[in-house]
Amino acid sequence: MALRLYNTMSSRVEEFRPLRDNEVRMYSCGPTVYDYGHIGNFRTFIAVDMLQRFLHQSGYKVRYVMNITDVDDKIIRNAARDGMSVQEYTAKYEKAFLEDSAMIGIQPPILVRATENIPQMAEFVAKLVEKEIAYRTDEGSYYFRIQKFPRYGQLSKKDFSGMLDGARVDVDEYEKDSARDFALWKSPKPGEAFWDTSIGKGRPGWHLECSVMSMGQLGESFDLHAGGEDLIFPHHENEIAQSESLTGKTFAHFWFHVRFLLVEGEKMSKSLGNFFTLRDLVLKGHKPSSIRYLLTSVPYRNQLNFTFDGLKQAAVSVERLRNFVQRLTSGAFPAGSAPEMQSLASATIDRMRDALDDDLNTAQAQAAIFEMVRAANAAIDGGGMKADNIPPLLAALARFDEIFAVLNDDDGPKMKQVFDWAPTEGRGPDVSGELREAVQSGQLSAADIEKKIAAMEAARQARNFKESDALRAELTGASIVIENTKEGVRWRRK
Repeated sequence: MALRLYNTMSSRVEEFRPLRDNEVRMYSCGPTVYDYGHIGNFRTFIAVDMLQRFLHQSGYKVRYVMNITDVDDKIIRNAARDGMSVQEYTAKYEKAFLEDSAMIGIQPPILVRATENIPQMAEFVAKLVEKEIAYRTDEGSYYFRIQKFPRYGQLSKKDFSGMLDGARVDVDEYEKDSARDFALWKSPKPGEAFWDTSIGKGRPGWHLECSVMSMGQLGESFDLHAGGEDLIFPHHENEIAQSESLTGKTFAHFWFHVRFLLVEGEKMSKSLGNFFTLRDLVLKGHKPSSIRYLLTSVPYRNQLNFTFDGLKQAAVSVERLRNFVQRLTSGAFPAGSAPEMQSLASATIDRMRDALDDDLNTAQAQAAIFEMVRAANAAIDGGGMKADNIPPLLAALARFDEIFAVLNDDDGPKMKQVFDWAPTEGRGPDVSGELREAVQSGQLSAADIEKKIAAMEAARQARNFKESDALRAELTGASIVIENTKEGVRWRRK
């Protein structure tokens, strides 16, 4: 079965075929670094991460590019408010985004920054002016003339037949059902940051940035463009118009959009008190692996209702998988192979692959791995597991984790990766301290844990169950998992 994805442009699920043999060129709109990333942002980033992981697993050579929007209206405004340069202001939030991405298991894409591509953006505008598709205003700004692109609205399926020629919109983000000529280049207002370029002083519009950066990295026509559903209009619609007007080529052949999420059944909003950044949840004691698991539990085109009960259940699911891995690797099994277990592993890999080939159906892939865990645990309990069955089952789990990335997300090593991700010198203030403290504070040493377990067992033997239960609760509260096995009590950190 070949990979089939929903293409927003055609409004149907289609077989995904890259333009160049086995090479996939894909681009995703990344963060605008004016604040910390919230869980809605990260649902999109994780979905795109899973797509590129699955393409890699399927044998494709993937060139995955993500932009960092480090100049736009909000950034200009906030930097001026705080008396900082644009670079000083965005450094803090870019660093936080990189830390959060590492913490949640996102593989690093090729990152491109808007501020590093300003000359190319000015050149892009100049070429559109030469073709009389863009025009300059008296104050020195440049706008795209929408009436020059008759296909405008094809992605968002909006009817713009009555659009007004020459009416302009100057902001980067707007919610309108009527089209207006949009800003490609903005002349500076008093006190605003600007760049001095071949087309004059100013700074690029948001839509222009992504066209220039994506084509600069992937060519004038590439395989797939991804982002959240909120970007379909006007951002992606404007990218298509300006890019295809310049090149005469199809800009992106597949459009991959991720649905919004709800929080406890409502739209996420600061005014409702249900707005959470990724680090908000970590500081509340939730593991990154649990957050990632929950954000992948519903297929990307379906709305996900993020609840704290769901987050607790995600933690239980991840723990069940990890316990199963430990059971396979630490158990003693008789020699030989049970045919039904051998076929279970291969069938599970096939079921996971079929699910992900079906428009990245992550829910069905998760269901497949848990059916394997259930059947294998039953076999172990009934004495039907043999030594030669262990490697295939572990291989199936490894295939699962190549995409979902939740099995090896132990906080200590993962957090070390987070703090080592990007150098702090020249990158603004260190925003890692609170996360590091949250992870490191209150950790019991291995010797302390062993002493408490010994005391717990002694209390149990003395039938002092109140004390035994209190010690177990103390260990559980410190994120220590206690397991009773045939070989004795085992422990490990969550």
